[in-house]
Amino acid sequence: MSSLPLWLLVVMFAGAAAVVWVAGIQLSKSTDVLDARWHIGSAFGGLIVLAVATNLPEIAITVSAAVSGNLEVAVGNILGGIALQTVVLVILDVFGKRGRGVKPLTYRAASLVLVLEAVVVVAVLAVVMAGSQLPGDLIVARLTPDVVLIAALWLAGLFLVQRAGTHLPWHGNGTSPGASPHTPGHRRAQPRHPHHGMRTVTVVAIFSGSALATLGAGVVLERVGDAIADEIGLSGVLFGATVLALATALPEISTGLQAIRQGDDNLAMSDIFGGNAFLPVLFLVATLISGQAVLPQANGADIYLTALAALLTLVYAVGLIFRPSRRVAGMGVDSLTVLILYGAGVAGLFAVAG
Repeated sequence: MSSLPLWLLVVMFAGAAAVVWVAGIQLSKSTDVLDARWHIGSAFGGLIVLAVATNLPEIAITVSAAVSGNLEVAVGNILGGIALQTVVLVILDVFGKRGRGVKPLTYRAASLVLVLEAVVVVAVLAVVMAGSQLPGDLIVARLTPDVVLIAALWLAGLFLVQRAGTHLPWHGNGTSPGASPHTPGHRRAQPRHPHHGMRTVTVVAIFSGSALATLGAGVVLERVGDAIADEIGLSGVLFGATVLALATALPEISTGLQAIRQGDDNLAMSDIFGGNAFLPVLFLVATLISGQAVLPQANGADIYLTALAALLTLVYAVGLIFRPSRRVAGMGVDSLTVLILYGAGVAGLFAVAG
């Protein structure tokens, strides 16, 4: 693809991003119907489906990059994607629900279960940073201890979220007065759309087709994005953490906006935290495919992005606890803080990667 002109590469990239957006909407609608019909709306079932469905572009990019041996793009996309997907909450806070008297997102979605999900994200990211310091030859049966621990922490987090969804030793089961009504760990009933009147086999076909379209578009994004980065002289880390990460975050944006407009603010935040906890599990996939220890190859910029993602997640965890009620510049104080920190973080990333 490096032989193609830059304008054509940009058009192909935009087209693949559009496919990801449209397919993401269809994935959200079909997942909603299948959740209701197959009764997999619990945290252990629903969060897995949502995490995999909305992160199919990252899965496609990781697999494609691991097969081609371009692990820099895979690592940069995953770690940069976590930071950027956290910033998606800023977009949802600003554009999800507007008008006078509307409280910020963390005020409406306040729940100890969400705080727990944020803690799981930070725990997984801590293992990522620790794993980057391990020797590169510490690999057995095409696996390294760091990626196994990451997968174990993710599964343990799902179990804890499921437990928290049924019982917490706190008043109101961990919810706060004035928060959006929501049963922790479960999707709320969605407004009826055409998918609800379809046969289950048709819905499954739509889900599968959307998944395949997302996977294909994800591969195109990775290949074309890599060519664009080379053409404009931008490093794989910088491109993966910014433009590529934004393109692959489109399903989270479409799903989150839809959830908030339906009044399910808790689900919008849970989808982001659940997806961010799931993304590092892809390092296990990359390790199995490439046969190499992935995390020890992480450079300073990758670790920088991991620390930035953990910091942004902690800001929202604090926001969920203190529940700021005032909006500043159309968003909550926590969202504004995250936006400023991310902007400063990206500026610092150019210095680190440069």
